[in-house]
Amino acid sequence: MELSLAWRLFKRELQQGQLLLIILAITLAVLSVSGLARVSERLQVAITGQASQFIAADRIIDSPVKIDAAILTKAEDLGLKHVTNMQFNSMVYSGDKFQLVTVRAVETGYPLKGDIELTSGKTKALPQADEIWFETRLGGLLGYPKSIELGNSEFVLSNEISRLPDAGFNPFASSPVVLMRMEDVAKTGVIQPGSRVTYLYQFAGDEASLTAFEQSVKPLLNSTQRWVDVQSGDSPIAGAVKRAERFLLLASLMGIALACAAIGIAAQRYCQRHYDVVAMLKTFGASAKQIRLLFGTHLLLVTLMGIGLGLIGGVLLDFGISYLLPPEIAAYSPPLTRPLLLGVSTGLISAFMFSAYPLMRLLAIPPLRVLQRQLEGLQLGMWLHLLLSLGAMALLGYLYSQSWALTLTVVAAVLLLGVLLSVLGFVMIRLGHSVGMKTTNPLQLALAGLRRRARQNAVQLVGFSAALVLLLTILALRQDLLNEWQKQLPENAPNYFLVNIAPDDAKPLNDFMTTKGIVATDIYPVIRGRLTQINGEVLISNEQSEAGEKGRVGISRELNLTWRNTLPANNELLEGHFNQAADEVSVESGVADRLGIAIGDKLTYVIDNQELTVKVASIRAVHWETLQPNFFMIFTQEALAPFAYTSMASFYLNDQQATNDQSTNDPATNGQALSADGTPKDAVILALIQQFPTISIIDVGAMVGQLRQIIEQVSLSLTLVLALVLLASALVLIAQTEAGMATRQRELAVLRTFGASGWLLRSATGLEFALLGGIAGVLAVIVAEFALYLLKTQVFELNVYMHWPWWGIAPVSGALIVALLGVWRCRQLLSQSCSELLKAGS
Repeated sequence: MELSLAWRLFKRELQQGQLLLIILAITLAVLSVSGLARVSERLQVAITGQASQFIAADRIIDSPVKIDAAILTKAEDLGLKHVTNMQFNSMVYSGDKFQLVTVRAVETGYPLKGDIELTSGKTKALPQADEIWFETRLGGLLGYPKSIELGNSEFVLSNEISRLPDAGFNPFASSPVVLMRMEDVAKTGVIQPGSRVTYLYQFAGDEASLTAFEQSVKPLLNSTQRWVDVQSGDSPIAGAVKRAERFLLLASLMGIALACAAIGIAAQRYCQRHYDVVAMLKTFGASAKQIRLLFGTHLLLVTLMGIGLGLIGGVLLDFGISYLLPPEIAAYSPPLTRPLLLGVSTGLISAFMFSAYPLMRLLAIPPLRVLQRQLEGLQLGMWLHLLLSLGAMALLGYLYSQSWALTLTVVAAVLLLGVLLSVLGFVMIRLGHSVGMKTTNPLQLALAGLRRRARQNAVQLVGFSAALVLLLTILALRQDLLNEWQKQLPENAPNYFLVNIAPDDAKPLNDFMTTKGIVATDIYPVIRGRLTQINGEVLISNEQSEAGEKGRVGISRELNLTWRNTLPANNELLEGHFNQAADEVSVESGVADRLGIAIGDKLTYVIDNQELTVKVASIRAVHWETLQPNFFMIFTQEALAPFAYTSMASFYLNDQQATNDQSTNDPATNGQALSADGTPKDAVILALIQQFPTISIIDVGAMVGQLRQIIEQVSLSLTLVLALVLLASALVLIAQTEAGMATRQRELAVLRTFGASGWLLRSATGLEFALLGGIAGVLAVIVAEFALYLLKTQVFELNVYMHWPWWGIAPVSGALIVALLGVWRCRQLLSQSCSELLKAGS
């Protein structure tokens, strides 16, 4: 009986549109979460997939010895592709010339991701037997011979490498790279027991298999073996990928917050419209159980309908956006399971948690309201509503992001917005009290309307302010991330690095650069040294610690040390002062945290068998993702003066400079030198190699280009997510203006009855919404600045600064947007006559 009545009432209210707002709100919630989750996951997988080309695989195990064959068997059982590579240093000879090289020996199947870039184009092929592919600078150093000797064998130099996909970026690794087949290594006789070899085991496959492989294998690795993925510090794209993923997660959390706001608004409106219905049902003898069943069934049916529509909308949204994405991103298609489950969970949790408080107030309506309509029954504390709402938001946020930092930041911003609304918003709205009920001009009428609807306007401010906060936060973070990446990779970012610069070559090199019109960056001296003591305490290695020796674990390798008089541009001073005295050193923050180093500690180094003790003067944050020289330790020149050093520098060389310089080449070559096989070579670089044969030149131009490609894709991802949040914000604003239409209709009918003109009502309505939008803009700026401070310091590691233009732009924009939405939504009411308004409201 009760269920039959509930179903009949549900169908009637559905036909009359009374449930439309709450269904749309739940649909918006589920669509936002499932759609944004699907798009975000697609973008994350695409970004990671594109970035994986930097390591030529999805995962790598880096080991100084061969790993257990069972690990490779496990990879095969999980369906992962894998190849084994070797890397070692050796001397190669050509006639009376010789050169130290880094040998990369690879198996068939390499690279698993990306392509080998030759001067003749991209390829996935490998050298033939008894062939070696060589890096450009090796040819210049040896005079482009037809063959070279490596160990006991002679190899043909068949192709010139522009870049290997997993070349990485290490300006201190100055040896040219040669590529050969794995099966050719044995015939060289170079690898003997005790030889220093690095084994690189590369794996590729689907994310689920990779995750399972990581969980089973990673705990088995020892301290000399490393697990590498695109987010490891060795990847130049690591910082960009991490920040982009955090941004996508944050944007989806913002979508959840918007959806929750919409549901709360819709539920409040629905329950208010049914206060009289509950009073009448109780008057006619309906029991509390029957009423609970009636409205509980309505809520369940509405929730299921909203979830269904939202899931369909989320899938359609993903399909629609996939057509707008570049093919290399759209090709990635992660499983639908997680977005769909998140959508269902969001619909259920948000609908019941955000509807609980309005529903409890609805069920507590007394029968006496039939006679006294001002009665609203039990006045439950707002703390309960706040607790339920924040609990639901935190639960949904963590279920989606798995990040407490992001979730708590959003919750903290909501709390601050609530405090401001209860204080500033209420005070500003109450300013209309002194104006009274005069209706002689639109402003007085607008202020009087604000006062009459103080409680309803406070609810509306929640939606307006929340939408503006989220828009400002997402917009600011997107711009800051793009600016950060642009600073890391400006148009003239260095694409060549010079290492092993002898002190005597510094001036001639500078003269060479001046002659060619090339501006080089600062020269960084490089000295190798080992940190041996901290405050007199001798440091031990990881191996010694694992063997049971007691002591403070240090860095068990030599470090590249340098001196500087000023702080490098890509470094940020966190504590102390940059080096001023000869016995002071500046330490990178990551090393300081790892080794427990603080300001004032004394560090002892061994350099060229001599001890050097210095005091820590500062702690620096280093942006390792910038393709520039970075150092863990920076000294003063006086401290390192007794030690021999070489230097490094970098410069930018564009194509025009590289090809149009005629000063060192035969005119017949059109400004370019020719290799032994007639392939054009860069004239400036070749001249540099010939004039300074001991200086090693590292070409990172291809890497910079590839990095820029991924940054462009990340930028597109951020723009698309911003567009989605803009759409969700607009829907929340529209839903919010809908919430007060019934009350506004009755007021317009009364004002029409007393002779108010259409112009006066339209102007007053526009001003009232504009005032609400302006107040919402002020509140949004305050909360957005607070949220951005937390996000930049705790999540994104970006510089914090005030957005002063917002304090003018946000209130004005909020006033215009909300006024236009309000007038647009009220346009039909404002055009009706007095009799039409009275009939519609009856």
